[in-house]
Amino acid sequence: MSDDEPRAGASAATEGKDSRREQRDRRRRVLRIVAWVSAGLVLLAGAGAGYLYFKLNGNIKSVNIDAQLGTDRPLALDNGSMDILVLGSDSRSGKNSEYGHDGGNARSDTAMIVHLDKGRKSASVVSIPRDTLVNRPACGTPKGGTAPAERRAMFNTAYEVGGPACAVKTVETMTGLRMDHYIEVDFTGFKNLVNALDGVPVTTSTAIHDTKSHLNLAAGTHTLNGEQALGLVRTRHGVADGSDLGRIQLQQAFMKALMDRVSGLGLLSSPTKLFSVADTATSAITTDSGLASVTKLMSLAESVRGLKSGDVHMVTLPVQYSVSDPNRVEPIDRQATMVWAALRADRPIPAAATKGSVADEVDARKVVGASPRPSNSGSTTPSPSAPR
Repeated sequence: MSDDEPRAGASAATEGKDSRREQRDRRRRVLRIVAWVSAGLVLLAGAGAGYLYFKLNGNIKSVNIDAQLGTDRPLALDNGSMDILVLGSDSRSGKNSEYGHDGGNARSDTAMIVHLDKGRKSASVVSIPRDTLVNRPACGTPKGGTAPAERRAMFNTAYEVGGPACAVKTVETMTGLRMDHYIEVDFTGFKNLVNALDGVPVTTSTAIHDTKSHLNLAAGTHTLNGEQALGLVRTRHGVADGSDLGRIQLQQAFMKALMDRVSGLGLLSSPTKLFSVADTATSAITTDSGLASVTKLMSLAESVRGLKSGDVHMVTLPVQYSVSDPNRVEPIDRQATMVWAALRADRPIPAAATKGSVADEVDARKVVGASPRPSNSGSTTPSPSAPR
């Protein structure tokens, strides 16, 4: 073999290098393809997340209460607690028109002050009867005018004459507490939220029959759909003494059942269900501008995720029947002061604060309780028609 002829070993080595080079090139191409595909998936996922974010964000309606009320408000507490005014409005406009027609502007059918303690380990809820006689302050109106102050006005007229900002101002005047946030739910929003949760299980100890709310429930366990749940929280003629005070107790019992339902569904393990509930929930509410984003609502929800229904203490503002009008109630000033002082100090509301209140004499709490089975099991009594 001459020196010019390639050696077999050298040829094999060269071919081996070429083969390894091609393998490396193929691996690089595969890695580049995987990288591009992965990047594409990340971008698509990001775009999807962005879409979902803007979709949910776009659902939220808000009001700029700070701008409307200005600086003439109680100072915010600097102790880590939070106070939120939650209103259920009785508007019959728009999608709510199936429940009748407004005789005027909407009123706040349900009002609760939700106090979250510093560590978010417990909460106190104070329901304000809509027929409570209060000294309503002067308020701006949605059309730019001014509603004059009125002594001994019904509490729910504040929302009627001045909207959310006037409701907040009236509560702050009553309590001396600044409301950190505001959340409002109307009839349709409430109904849709219950349906998105596949109903809420409750147990009734006695039958409830109310021809005005079109609610008919036998004694026993039921998974209430949206219409039935709306009928339950609005009924008063079918339970206890037929007053608004009995209805408040039903609302409080249902809110605890609702909390148990949400915690028992395992939403985090089902993205599809989670989005459905989030989409419905964000469409159902109106908030103050300080809460009007998915990020802020998620932050609030995350902070109270550990709260169970047993951690929430619900009371009704201590009231007595008005001497001038037995169809109205008025705060028992000394005891109401104890309630507001407890919230201000971020402490539990003492039992003495509500003792002797006519709200505690109503015995509707025993009528409805959360179902012992947080599922769709149990009978469901159909609602013949929408509550009126």
